[in-house]
Amino acid sequence: MDSTSSSTTRRRMRSGGVVLGGMGLLAATLVACGSSDEPDRRCASRSTLDHLNSKECKSGGHGAYYYGGRVSSGKVTGGSFDKSAVTRGGIGNGGHSGSSGG
Repeated sequence: MDSTSSSTTRRRMRSGGVVLGGMGLLAATLVACGSSDEPDRRCASRSTLDHLNSKECKSGGHGAYYYGGRVSSGKVTGGSFDKSAVTRGGIGNGGHSGSSGG
């Protein structure tokens, strides 16, 4: 083996290690993002389903936490006021799912 082929082999191995290391870091990041058991929550009015400022869910406010779902046109939809009815999703389901109603 001459010094040119040895240098090329070493260079290829180094770049392959960088790719594998980067893939491991990406996988760890994705797992960490989907590992929370807590569903998304937002403050909303139980009677009107209006999305409210989070301080309305604190002590003395007239809001309640709405879990999962999303906000559309100022209203919460697709989730539940019952935290146990909503599960936090992992990769592939957009991070939330559950029943509507409350």
